[in-house]
Amino acid sequence: MKITSETKLKELLEREDIFEILMAHGFPCVTCPMARMEMDILEIGAVCEMYGIDQISLLEDLNEFLEKKEK
Repeated sequence: MKITSETKLKELLEREDIFEILMAHGFPCVTCPMARMEMDILEIGAVCEMYGIDQISLLEDLNEFLEKKEK
């Protein structure tokens, strides 16, 4: 699985093993009840833009973690 800025929030929140990475980057949607209602339409890139999160760094960390996990 490759995570991009267009990846839906739902795909991220279904994987509890990446919550720590999201929280380390200040990603607020991990615990936000409103995000759970909109997670089918929200994209990671949009959330990063809304909250001033470094999207490139977040995507690098997420994809690096997933690559290691798949090995």
